[in-house]
Amino acid sequence: MNTLIWVVLPYACLAVFVAGHVWRWRHDQFGWTTHTSQLLENRLLRLGSPMFHLGAFGVIAGHAMGLLIPASATSALGIPEHLYHEVAVWGGTITGVVMVAGLALLIARRFVSGRVRRVTTTMDKVLYVFLAAMVVLGMTATVGENLFGPGYDYRETIAVWFRGVFWFQPHTSLMTGAPLVYQLHAIGGFLFLALWPFTRLVHVWSAPLAYLWRPYVVYRARRGAAPAGPPAPAVVRDAGRRPVRSGH
Repeated sequence: MNTLIWVVLPYACLAVFVAGHVWRWRHDQFGWTTHTSQLLENRLLRLGSPMFHLGAFGVIAGHAMGLLIPASATSALGIPEHLYHEVAVWGGTITGVVMVAGLALLIARRFVSGRVRRVTTTMDKVLYVFLAAMVVLGMTATVGENLFGPGYDYRETIAVWFRGVFWFQPHTSLMTGAPLVYQLHAIGGFLFLALWPFTRLVHVWSAPLAYLWRPYVVYRARRGAAPAGPPAPAVVRDAGRRPVRSGH
């Protein structure tokens, strides 16, 4: 069972992540968008979207530092483990709270606005459920285990296992002793990667880099009288009728 969860599942999810993006790009390029609903409701979106994205950027950066940078590297740079732990916990808590607030506004917007609710797809609902579960598990691990709990040094276990997955040397024994909330968070993370290609999240790979060198859009004022608009339907209807002459 440990091999199935900590070896087979991660590689299966990564395979779906890669193959799903290839399939989506080849068969659904017109759906490779954010499917924005800004025109339907803007007040909550204007508040929730920046908060969610800024919090997500901070959370992703924190995960990258904690999982990809070994403890030996930060120690070689002269960063004490206690200082790293404090920065990671408080930084993760702050960015996590911002992300939770933004996600809550975005989810509430789907229920409050009838027009937005009507364009919400089934995959949108699945995505929000996964996001909410991942955020709750992550905040529980950060705040419950490390801020108010006894603490857990994931850099010596989970981070080593995570890097081993990409080196094709995952050590399952490192995950069996981890707290349950960390295990669920890791499993949910890989399942989330498998779901990614089939949601609106594919838009993150479509950064508008062409905007850096495309020509400016030039707006020119119209000179002279404006052209006449199209005739009214009644005028067109009456023009098609011919007068009837009375003959002998």
